Amino acid sequence: MFPLGDVWAGTCDAGPVPAAPDESLLVRCNLGYARGACVRLQDADGPDSIRFSVSQDEGGLIRLYYVVERDHHPYAHGPLAFDTGRGEFTDPPPDENLRLQARAYLSSYLRRKAEAPVR
Repeated sequence: MFPLGDVWAGTCDAGPVPAAPDESLLVRCNLGYARGACVRLQDADGPDSIRFSVSQDEGGLIRLYYVVERDHHPYAHGPLAFDTGRGEFTDPPPDENLRLQARAYLSSYLRRKAEAPVR
C-alpha cells in the first residue's frame, strides 16, 4: 500500500522552485525515499518521507499520527485530529506540505472505509 493510500500527483517542492513531478518518478515519489533517484531531491536537506496512521476514528473525529522521516529515520512526529463534520483539522499542522499530505491520506482512508464491505 502507498503511504498516502493511493498514488497522488501534485507539486514537487524538493527543488529550489516548485514544479510538476517527473511522471517517470511519480510512483517513487509516492513511496518516499526518492533521494538518489530524483535530481530535484539530491541536495535537499530536509525529510524525504511522511508516514501516517489512524489511531482512532469515532464520533466524527479521526485521530492520526504522523512520522516525518529522512533516510528511513525519524525526523519529526506528532498527532493530528480531523473533525469530519467541519472538514478540517482541529489544530492545523504547522507545515503546509504536512497538511496537504495528511488531507490526501485522509481522503484515501475515507474512500477505502466507504468501500469496505459491511460486516
